[in-house]
Amino acid sequence: MNGKLHDYIEKLYDDRPALLMEMELFAKDENVPIMELDGIEVLLQWLRFQQPARILEVGTAIGYSALRMADALPHTEIVTIDRDENRLNQAKSFIGRSVFKDRVHVIYGDALDVKEQVEAFGQYDAIFIDAAKSQYGRFFELYESLLTKNGVIYTDNVLFKGLVADPTPELSRNVKQLLRKLDRYNQWLMNNKNYQTVILPVGDGLAISKKR
Repeated sequence: MNGKLHDYIEKLYDDRPALLMEMELFAKDENVPIMELDGIEVLLQWLRFQQPARILEVGTAIGYSALRMADALPHTEIVTIDRDENRLNQAKSFIGRSVFKDRVHVIYGDALDVKEQVEAFGQYDAIFIDAAKSQYGRFFELYESLLTKNGVIYTDNVLFKGLVADPTPELSRNVKQLLRKLDRYNQWLMNNKNYQTVILPVGDGLAISKKR
């Protein structure tokens, strides 16, 4: 999508509640990665269609997407995990100031190590993966067993600014390695016989995988 059309669509979106707008400015000032506006609006629309009772989010950051989901889905419970203690404390502060604090549950720890805590909340109709990109496959395989029969797994950042399809020579070795891992994850998703997956070129790339 060209820049002018992208800007046009973004201007059509309503302003978010004051706390969420504050979080967007905070993320920009502090260089905290949060979902791009068009990406999260598409995610929220899919979730509105799905109407999940409970969502698991892998990767809290400052709690922006968790609160966006809570705002869009008034009857949904959200469990969110992060291993960055500083970021999680910031998330707890924002969540504590929101009207959704009773529906957003925060778990501190590496997502690969806290499955028992996550499982204690029950099963999940949706899982949203937005954490360490190199571990996407492990997160998916670890938590898919907690997905309900008609559950959906959403994965953000699968296109990495489009570089996954067209890496430039000047990229660092670490970035190129990450792109290879993302490409393998995308290929694995699309060939996973247990799910039907579509990858949407919105935000930084959103994969939607529904149980067959």
